[in-house]
Amino acid sequence: MFNPKRLALARMRRRLTARALAEATGLTPDTLSRLEKGHRSPDAMTVERLSTALNYPLAFFYADDPADIDHRGVSFRSFSKMSAKEKDAALAAGALGLQLAAWAETQFDLPDPDLPDLSSETEPFRAAVALRQYWGIGERPVGNMVALLESKGVRVLALSEDTANVNAFSFWRDAKPYVFLNNFKTPESSIFDAAHELGHLVLHCKGDLQGERLLEREADGFAGAFLMPEADVRATVSRPVTSSVVLQSKKRWRVSAFALLHRLYKLNLVPTEHQYRSLCIDLSRRGYRSSEPIGVEREVSTIWREIFATLWSEKVTKASVAEELRIPLDELEGLIANMTVPVPRPNKRSLTAV
Repeated sequence: MFNPKRLALARMRRRLTARALAEATGLTPDTLSRLEKGHRSPDAMTVERLSTALNYPLAFFYADDPADIDHRGVSFRSFSKMSAKEKDAALAAGALGLQLAAWAETQFDLPDPDLPDLSSETEPFRAAVALRQYWGIGERPVGNMVALLESKGVRVLALSEDTANVNAFSFWRDAKPYVFLNNFKTPESSIFDAAHELGHLVLHCKGDLQGERLLEREADGFAGAFLMPEADVRATVSRPVTSSVVLQSKKRWRVSAFALLHRLYKLNLVPTEHQYRSLCIDLSRRGYRSSEPIGVEREVSTIWREIFATLWSEKVTKASVAEELRIPLDELEGLIANMTVPVPRPNKRSLTAV
């Protein structure tokens, strides 16, 4: 039978209001509203018009209910800047991501979650230290944040939102952690976003996450301490701190110039607010406020890279996977955008991130 929840999801993913979709299909807004609420069932011709307008396959609208994500348990990186339309589109992407991840788990052996509950920690930096100790990674820089998360059982997917307002989001579902990263941002920002969402997953794994600026500050504090451990920073960064020192040092931790500068200020390695502000102004003048003129390469997923390399070796294409999932190919590609590269892969279907 036609699934009205699927219609609502597709409309939100295409960022269309009900009125706009009604106009595109020649339906009245009232008719479309009744369809989405399940108050009436559309005929085959109407479903075809909806399918064409939304560029979603017909089979999508006859599948089971999509995953219902409780927005109260979702942490959005830039919640205050998001429009309702952007939020709905991101949550709809999350539902499709859950479907893709569930499919992958039926095909491959993925790492089990290994994230401790650190919600009792009162200081974010202590939680960062505790997690590094728990994972046995010491003080060394993280070589690939996405791969680290995947190796600990976090399901990491991409967001194809063409806006910086939706940086990233994360949530727990069925005892599994999920992180969605918007590749619209610089690689350095995505690395910090990944650590920020990790902070939410271990610090705020219980309760309502909406509208809490304090929780965002805690996740930021966790991310800075996790990516740039205090002992390593103090042992590495030359003093006095100048813009040149920041730009040279940031390569070690693969973070943005401003992220490192803020960390140095918090550690009192930039001793005064005046010096901090002067360095901010100089870095902005050099173009580092909204970009990283001299940046790092974007991180690549180990899990999705190997999954699709394995599928390709078996003559299974992304298009055939999208067809099996009953979703548009562009939605599948958006969920793994910039996260995969072709690599040789043995025929064994057992994946372990490194």
